[in-house]
Amino acid sequence: MKPKGTYPINHKFLLLGIFLAFLVIFILRSSFSSSNEVSSSVSQNSSLKASSEAKASDCSPTCSKIPNPLAQALIHYTTSTITPQQTVKEISVTARVLKKKSPCNFLVFGLGHDSLMWSSLNYGGRTIFLEEDEAWIEQIKKRFPMLESYHVSYDSKVNQADNLMEAGKVPECMVVSDPRYSMCQLALKGLPDEVYDRQWDLIMVDAPTGYYEEAPGRMTAIYTAGMMARNRKEGETDVFVHDVNRSVEDKFSKEFLCEGYMKKQENRLRHFIIPSHTGESSMPFCPV
Repeated sequence: MKPKGTYPINHKFLLLGIFLAFLVIFILRSSFSSSNEVSSSVSQNSSLKASSEAKASDCSPTCSKIPNPLAQALIHYTTSTITPQQTVKEISVTARVLKKKSPCNFLVFGLGHDSLMWSSLNYGGRTIFLEEDEAWIEQIKKRFPMLESYHVSYDSKVNQADNLMEAGKVPECMVVSDPRYSMCQLALKGLPDEVYDRQWDLIMVDAPTGYYEEAPGRMTAIYTAGMMARNRKEGETDVFVHDVNRSVEDKFSKEFLCEGYMKKQENRLRHFIIPSHTGESSMPFCPV
């Protein structure tokens, strides 16, 4: 998820536009909620002027202020010369889902320059970032201490992808269960309990590193994301995989998140919606 380069400056302004749009929506939601509360205390026969005065008097000094985390994010992306690794169109796919579901539970494999954006777009929800590089975690924490991130170790390597693909086709890997107790070689078992114990509404796989042969690759992250989605008690999970132009991300997302669950692809980003399989013993791993 750490950027290998930057995008042209116009992408930065488009990204800022998306963030500002979400900020406006947040403010409008807050205002609408506040006005509803005030309106309920005013009789139906009150004049419009009286109603407006009541709203003004009942509103606290802070009700119209931008929350501090959003203000920090706005300042950061306005002044930063570094743009996130995803393009504006790719970001917009996830942003539209967050617009509907936030505040929600959002799990992100990866920690980078776009992390503050994701956390801010899920304002009021819980966003957790999983990162393989401890030094990078410390660096980001110094800049954005409000982000919740955890170090994760991966035993896999990109050059093992073909073997892991075959290992993932055994019956043990088709059984829906808590990844901690799975017998599948692809299941990540060393994540923090906070990750396993929560029902995730969105999962983004944009890490670990996967662009060279000795890198950890995203084989286990993709499989585990799919298993967490299937193992939730009810409902469905939106799962996003970035860099599907690469072989591992392409093949593993199709195999373990299932082409039948794929809803959209925007350039290098795929969006899957995976329903809960809990209590559905006859439900196939992938839709027929």
